[in-house]
Amino acid sequence: MAIVVVVVYHTGIFGFALPYEIHRFGWVGVDLFFVLSGYLIGGQLLSQLTKADGIRFGRFYKRRAFRILPAYLFVLAIYFFLPAWREFPRISPLWKFLVSVQNIDLHGGTAFSHAWSLAVEDQFYLFLPLVLVGLGRSRFAAFVAPCLIFTGGLILRSYLAHQFPGQLGGASPRAYQLWIYYPTWTRLDPLVCGVALAAIERYRPQWWNAMTGSARWLWAAAILILSFALWLGEGDVLTVSCCVWQLPLVALGMTALLLCCLSRKLPWSRVKVPGAAFIASIFYSVYLSHKLVIHAIIRICEWASIPLTSAWGLLLIEIAIYLAGTALFFSVERPFLQLRNRFAR
Repeated sequence: MAIVVVVVYHTGIFGFALPYEIHRFGWVGVDLFFVLSGYLIGGQLLSQLTKADGIRFGRFYKRRAFRILPAYLFVLAIYFFLPAWREFPRISPLWKFLVSVQNIDLHGGTAFSHAWSLAVEDQFYLFLPLVLVGLGRSRFAAFVAPCLIFTGGLILRSYLAHQFPGQLGGASPRAYQLWIYYPTWTRLDPLVCGVALAAIERYRPQWWNAMTGSARWLWAAAILILSFALWLGEGDVLTVSCCVWQLPLVALGMTALLLCCLSRKLPWSRVKVPGAAFIASIFYSVYLSHKLVIHAIIRICEWASIPLTSAWGLLLIEIAIYLAGTALFFSVERPFLQLRNRFAR
C-alpha cells in the first residue's frame, strides 16, 4: 500500500499524468506514514511504560537520533553546500532545519520543503514520551486526551479557515498551507490515531480482536471515508468544510486501512511481497533525497529530449529515486543504525 502511494506521489511531482489525474492525491501518503509512525513508536513506548523501570528517556532519544539525524544532516549539507543541486533556489533558514521547526511559517516553492513532515515527527517524538508518562497515571485522562486533541484540531482548523477568507469565497489556499496544512498543531490527527491504535492493541485485547475481526468490511469503509475526504477538496474554491474535515477524515481512513493490514482475516494478509522489507528499510533515505533526484532527472530528460510527461520519464525517475535511496541507506543510514545497536541497544 505504501509503495503504491509513494509512486503516485512521485508522478505528481514529475508531471506524469495518470488516468483521471489520480496523481494529485499522492499527498495522502504523508498521513499514511504519520499513522504508521504513531502506531510503531507509540507501541514501543507503551511496552516500556508497563515495565518496572518505565520509559528510559535517554535511550529513546538516543535511538531516535541515530535513526534520523545522520542521513538527514547528510542531505541537508548537500542542500546548503551545493545550492545548484536544489530543486528551488530559495530555502528556509538553516537554523529551522537544525531545530526541526521548518514546518512553521513554511512557504511553497522552497527547496527541501518536504522535510516539513519530518519536523512534525521530530516534535512528536520529543513530547510523546512525556505525554504518555503523564497520562499513564490516569485511565480517564488517557481516554480523554486523544478525544480532546481530535476535537481541538477541528475547532482550530475552523477558526483559522474563517480568519483567512479566499477571494472567491471559502478559505485562502495560501493561508491554508501556511496555517493549517504544514503546522504541527493541525496535523496531530494521524499521529494520535496511530498511538490510539497501539494502545487498544496493548490494553484492550477484546476491542482489538473485534476491530481486526471486522476487517472484511472495514476496508470498504476506509475507502469510502478516504474518497469522501478527497471529494471535499474538489472544486475551484477551497471550502471551510474541506479545511476542517479533510485532514482528520484522511487520518481515520488511513488508520482503518492500517488496521486491515494488521488483520489476519483478509486473504492478502497471508501474501508475502518479495523485497518489501528491503524497500521499507530504504524508504527514509528515499524520502530525504527524492526531490534532489527528481531535479537531476528533469535536467537529464531535457538534455536527452525525453518528454517529462512520458512513461519513460516516470520509469527513469522511479529507478533513479530508489537507486539514490539505496546508496544513501548503505553509505550513511545503515552504518549509524549499526552504531545505534552498540551504544543504545
